[in-house]
Amino acid sequence: MADTQDRIPAAIGLRLLSVALFGTMNAVIKLAEGAGAELMEILFFRQFGAALLITAVIAAGPGLGSVRTRRMGSHLLRAVVGLAAMACFFTAIMALPLAESTAIGFTIPVFATIIGALVLKEPTGVWRWGAVLAGFLGVLIVTQPGGSSIPLWAAGVALCGCLLTAFVSILLRRMSRTESTGTTVFWFSVLSLPPLGALYLFDVQAHPPLTWAYLFGIGFLGGAAQFAMTGSLRLGPVSVVVPMDYSSLLYATLLGWLLFDALPAPATWVGAPIIIASGLVIVWREQVRRRQETSQAIGDPA
Repeated sequence: MADTQDRIPAAIGLRLLSVALFGTMNAVIKLAEGAGAELMEILFFRQFGAALLITAVIAAGPGLGSVRTRRMGSHLLRAVVGLAAMACFFTAIMALPLAESTAIGFTIPVFATIIGALVLKEPTGVWRWGAVLAGFLGVLIVTQPGGSSIPLWAAGVALCGCLLTAFVSILLRRMSRTESTGTTVFWFSVLSLPPLGALYLFDVQAHPPLTWAYLFGIGFLGGAAQFAMTGSLRLGPVSVVVPMDYSSLLYATLLGWLLFDALPAPATWVGAPIIIASGLVIVWREQVRRRQETSQAIGDPA
């Protein structure tokens, strides 16, 4: 027990590091767009830089033989859905202020709950359905349909990205029974490159050195953040590390102010805490459900 407790501070530290890296990556995406980069270029270099970093880490550690898999179909599906989610998120980041796009991104647990209940038939009680409704209420407050300067199409694209990411999280939960974290991260990055590379060939353009620095920075920041995020889950329980993700709103607010002279709208300060609270309730109820299932299993004479 002591060893497990000793790993929790490291898990929290890794999760906070991943939040800082992802937040910085999102800011660099906006800088890259302002410097002339387009969506397809940003997607390609995000995965290209991450693939280089991940391949190097695996080669220096367990070796490339450790990523052999018998579930290539699942990895292909994860790559397709993951790329679609990434394209939605990057589009939203480029079109929305950082704080608002980050706040909408907090609805991922809400969509995961809906998919789990409707598709996987997972038990979902009044607490989690209440959290789902509260989460969408928070989104309505942030986006203010019909009366906000936030483009509704961009908010819709961001929500599509959240839905797709929630699907990926459930897919990864099933894949984790046989696949290691390194294997799933490696194949997502590598399988993304052929289609992105083919599309990028139609979008190649010259850039000044600063823009190239932004593009490569996006890839390395994203790869490092992904490692830190998955590493946190190896060291600590979901209920401890996932709430750290909500600190990303602080980074988004700070970077939005420093780099783009943009502060969150008053509605965001009202809606974002509601969305965050809904996510925390969902995480809490998931832990309660698992403890109940464990207690029932221990008490079952079978």
